[in-house]
Amino acid sequence: MQRQLNTPPQMAPQTTLKLTSRSPKQPVKRLPASLDIPSDATVEDLKILIARAAKIGDYNRIGLFDPSTKKTLKNRRARVADEPNVSAANEVLVKDLGPQVAWKTVFLVEYLGPILLHALVVAARPYIYAGGDGDMSFAQWLSFGMIVAHFVKRELETLFVHKFSANTMPAFNIFKNSIFYWALSGLLCAYTIYSPRSLAAKADLPVMDAVATAIYLFGEMGNALVHLYLSSLRSTGGTERKIPSGYGFSLVTCPNYMYEILSWVGIILASRDWAVVVFISVGAAQMYTWARGKESAYRKEFGDKYKKKCYVMLPGLL
Repeated sequence: MQRQLNTPPQMAPQTTLKLTSRSPKQPVKRLPASLDIPSDATVEDLKILIARAAKIGDYNRIGLFDPSTKKTLKNRRARVADEPNVSAANEVLVKDLGPQVAWKTVFLVEYLGPILLHALVVAARPYIYAGGDGDMSFAQWLSFGMIVAHFVKRELETLFVHKFSANTMPAFNIFKNSIFYWALSGLLCAYTIYSPRSLAAKADLPVMDAVATAIYLFGEMGNALVHLYLSSLRSTGGTERKIPSGYGFSLVTCPNYMYEILSWVGIILASRDWAVVVFISVGAAQMYTWARGKESAYRKEFGDKYKKKCYVMLPGLL
């Protein structure tokens, strides 16, 4: 019998990629000048390889940027070879984004604030307000229930519904985001709504309370349905995007924001409170910016397949 020779396993084709610090004034320490990567490596694979070479413990700290546009390479599942400017120049820009924290953690912390603060202010009314030892009005209890239920819903969606395209965000965001929710929707709204001198304390209009409750429930249910639907469009850990339809998507780009604002309109009617108006006005301004970005992304990614929207958040208005 003729002896068979063992053939060595075939090595995956590799390509050499030049690595350049995106911020010359803040170069990535120990960043190699170049790196050999598999030809089918994804953006996330490249982050892992760079972090290993630069001895950075968390690869999520690595930010990768297009060498021409200097825009971040957001799709972590995309192949590096499919990024046209990166392939053309055989180069990628690299930045150390600093300490990171999971998206889910940030959301859980920021939404917890209003729940705790509203409960705390209600419990401590006798010690916070002069004359605060009396019973709260129905409108005050209704407002309390609406706000706490809203943020409990958000916590549950964060745990069981939302799928994140990115693993982490800069750790500083947990403080920035939490200040907005803890200070405005939490402390400010709680302090003004539950005061014995608030409009809610003096309210005695059951019809308005009923209308407020109906608007709130419609908004919360619509928002929840949109979130469940959007989650079904993406695989776990995936970054793919599909053209959404139904659930209000024929009216606006982001019906989840439309329903969100509707639910807060219900809270405004129930609480009769100026602080709630301030909170949702600031929030709506940010949501409008996000919605415009989403509309632009849909048009760019899907082209003629996507039916362009005139309004991104509120039909006939924004």
